[in-house]
Amino acid sequence: MDEKSFKKWTLILGWLCFLIAFIVYYLTTEPTVSFWDTGEYITTSAKLQVGHPPGAPLFQMLGAIFSIFALSSEQVGFTINLMSGFASALTIAFMFWSITMLLSKISSKISESKDKSMAILGGALTGSLAFTFTDTFWFNAVEAETYAMGTLIMAILFYLALRWEQDMDKPRGDKWLVLISFIIGLSFGIHFMGLLTIPAITLIYFFKNYKTINIKNFLFANIVGVAILMGIFKLMLPPTLKFFSFMELFFVNDIGLPFNSGTIASFLVIACAFYFAISYTSKRNLVTGNTIVLCILFIFLGFSSWIMLPIRANSKVVVNENNPSTVRELLAYYNLEQYPKTYLFYGPLFTDQYSGLDEDTPYLDDKPKYEKEKEAGKYIIVNDFKNATQNYNSKHASFLPRMWSPEHAENYLSYSGFLNFKVKPKYISENSITEIINDFKVKIQADQVDYETFH
Repeated sequence: MDEKSFKKWTLILGWLCFLIAFIVYYLTTEPTVSFWDTGEYITTSAKLQVGHPPGAPLFQMLGAIFSIFALSSEQVGFTINLMSGFASALTIAFMFWSITMLLSKISSKISESKDKSMAILGGALTGSLAFTFTDTFWFNAVEAETYAMGTLIMAILFYLALRWEQDMDKPRGDKWLVLISFIIGLSFGIHFMGLLTIPAITLIYFFKNYKTINIKNFLFANIVGVAILMGIFKLMLPPTLKFFSFMELFFVNDIGLPFNSGTIASFLVIACAFYFAISYTSKRNLVTGNTIVLCILFIFLGFSSWIMLPIRANSKVVVNENNPSTVRELLAYYNLEQYPKTYLFYGPLFTDQYSGLDEDTPYLDDKPKYEKEKEAGKYIIVNDFKNATQNYNSKHASFLPRMWSPEHAENYLSYSGFLNFKVKPKYISENSITEIINDFKVKIQADQVDYETFH
């Protein structure tokens, strides 16, 4: 089979996979609301309202488009659920095309053997259709949740990375990298899980450009991939939102300009910065620098779907969770500040729940809450949140705290055994407490206490 025929059959069979998957998902799509967040997503998509943090504005805008095709109000739920089926079917198509590229890469030239070409197409067809019917993926494909579209983003990113690998050495090969950056930006409007493809893309670049592979440079490539992921997620967008927030407060509270003047000024500053950076790198023929600037720019362009959230929040929609109507509130929305704080590198263990607050610093300050005071024409602090947050006990914290969840204490105890404990000095004189503790210790020694009772 020649290369032209192989490409033709790759395209045909890829769309055949899409058609088969879409028919399956169409026939099994939830007719209305199912469990968990689907009711919220259907409601916020149909009327472009504001759901729970960290939001999914692009998902909601696409859902609004799908809801237009509902023949009656009773079918709105079905049409938005069907959007997940459509996205999942596209995921299967991109999976087929990615598998054909991978199999072609590890085999000899396509034109050498018709049987080998058929084996590649057959293997890709089998693999992608098998994934069509996997339990979790199928479950996500039939209801209005962000996971189906998030998986599509991952499939597209990996497919584009393989296309970039093919054209990496060509003069305009980096166009794929710019497109990848734009899709990464779009993923913020659907689900952050799309960012998990970044380390894989880094490894594709690594294996393409490094002929000698060893443990040292392989580990280094993985570290670089994770660093890029964390840089985009934590060091690019949150500081940008903080910059917008600072400028808004400065222009309104300090200079006395109208509301939103700082936001407009921030946008102009960033736009000018990108203009001069692109002009500078283009005039001096700094190809790598120009590509990096373009990639950052297109990430921001993809992220721009988030503008919908403050626009709709200021429209006073019915569902307006957390009311991200200003930049500061939008940053809190992005950072999931309404949820309990999670600790990635250092933080409390599950035993912290038994220890009480930190002895030296029991309470910490939280970020002040600003609200618009229209009569005064400025933002005022309605709550300074001084000593508003309980601080964990530093004696019950560790590096990489993986046994941290109080809800899973019984499971942790089954691994670690019962914890050592003692009565605080101020309670030692209480005979009743001492008797209860001693009796409890005796029962532990007699194996009469299970983990649930101990917890």
